[in-house]
Amino acid sequence: MPQRKCAQKRLRVDKKRAQANAEKRSELKKELKKFRSLISQGKIDEAKSQIKIVFSKLDRAVGKGILHKNTVSRRKSSLTLSLSKKA
Repeated sequence: MPQRKCAQKRLRVDKKRAQANAEKRSELKKELKKFRSLISQGKIDEAKSQIKIVFSKLDRAVGKGILHKNTVSRRKSSLTLSLSKKA
């Protein structure tokens, strides 16, 4: 347990931010799972509209500091590749 007042506040803030980041990460995983299931089912038109949502969520994650920009770039590339292979 932190002794100083500023350290106590930092702990509270860190917990709140960690929870918010975990929620955003979880939401992103759900969207990715939905996109991958659309591709596996062969619903290409729906997958094309879903990929826009996924890209938006990935870009927001970079802006918020949840994911690294190179990680997002790699994921976007692989998702686009998987969509183009099925199309």
